Amino acid sequence: QVQLVESGGGLVQTGGSLRLSCAASGRTLSGWAMAWFRQAPGKEREFVAAIDGGGHKTYSTDSVKGRFTISRDNAKNPIYLQMNSLKPEDTAVYYCAARNWVVAGTSSSAYNYWGQGTQVTVSS
Repeated sequence: QVQLVESGGGLVQTGGSLRLSCAASGRTLSGWAMAWFRQAPGKEREFVAAIDGGGHKTYSTDSVKGRFTISRDNAKNPIYLQMNSLKPEDTAVYYCAARNWVVAGTSSSAYNYWGQGTQVTVSS
């Protein structure tokens, strides 16, 4: 059984930074593709960024390119999301997701395991 726990969310002003972390318990996630999704109030969950199982290839949605960076350290917490130059439209609950496959995907249906989410609020 894989459990994912996100941390690092909070309240930040426009232009600020936050670093989200995702910890896994139950087994090592080395070699598993992982991703971050987010869901704002009244909106559908959307893809933010993903990283392949080897940590060599990353993907991100256009709205966060140049501002958010996904990375992984398989020896510690599986993945991080460094978020810089935050905007009010980045406000959402951010979810960590994992799939038992080395290739990352951008669809939520590609992922088998999900965390409970961490709130990120960006004030204007």
